[in-house]
Amino acid sequence: NRMKKLRANKNPVNSRHFIATVNPVFAIFVKYEFWHFYIKQLHKKNIPVYVISAVFRPSQVFFKSYGSFFYKILKRLTHIFVQDQSSLELLKAKGLANASVSGDTRFDRVINTHSKKITLPIIEQFKDDKRIFIAGSTWPADEQLLIQLINNNNSNWKYIIAPHEINQQAIQKLIQQIKLPSILFSTVKDLKDRTSINDKQVLIIDNIGMLSSLYAYGDAAYIGGGFGAGIHNTLEAAVFGLPLFFGPNYQKFNEARELVELQTAFVIEDFSSFLKTFNSLVESPDRIIAISAKNRQYVESKSGATDVIMTYLKKNLPAVPSESPKGL
Repeated sequence: NRMKKLRANKNPVNSRHFIATVNPVFAIFVKYEFWHFYIKQLHKKNIPVYVISAVFRPSQVFFKSYGSFFYKILKRLTHIFVQDQSSLELLKAKGLANASVSGDTRFDRVINTHSKKITLPIIEQFKDDKRIFIAGSTWPADEQLLIQLINNNNSNWKYIIAPHEINQQAIQKLIQQIKLPSILFSTVKDLKDRTSINDKQVLIIDNIGMLSSLYAYGDAAYIGGGFGAGIHNTLEAAVFGLPLFFGPNYQKFNEARELVELQTAFVIEDFSSFLKTFNSLVESPDRIIAISAKNRQYVESKSGATDVIMTYLKKNLPAVPSESPKGL
């Protein structure tokens, strides 16, 4: 618990205590995690600091006239592994040479998830050879669109909804608004009782941790968050070849923009556009097959970042001591 508190509180005292306790040989931060006091202390102690899967945009504070404080954070980093060439060019324009393009390690992670598909008997039974539309990490704004789609769509599809937050009151309200026969995942007790799930058309996932495995059973997916702070992980669904739908707030994510350009992901502004696009897919099974192939090829083409980073680290890291760090 003490270690968790030291790590969580990003202030000068805790950063010094944490680093002194762990005594790391090197440190790696991911994407947008630029912890000033930790990076400053690591730099002061000559401990190499790396950032992986970073993405930079001109609008970020690092590149503003008033962003000198944040620019110093980047200067203290040993090396920055960025996702794309445009990020590298931004850093170079600011005089930062300690960077290279590696790609995004998340592609490697989802490919690994795909290769180790987890069998979910309850989901298999619910699917029952029907097409499945999976809505992952949904928020209330997303769910209002999904409710309308489910209640107004006469297709032979089934639906799985995995809310981002497990709130029993909100889930019960969701079920009450859905007109099709629905069931909570937690209430399915016995696979022998086929009528408890086979006759249902909507399955609500009221637990955490299943979503990335659920996509293996899907035929299309809605990614939540696009009507709020930003969409959630699209790659977990794309690796299984699912056509994707999401709200308009997706521009910060390279992969989402690229999938939209590939026309394998569809931006939803309102229910009318959602229903129209979904129905066009339902009526074109061959189009779904073509989109699935494109999404799988896209994810595969972006793999390899982990190997690039590991090769660099093996060549440049100091020798790791054999004994365990003091205090652990």
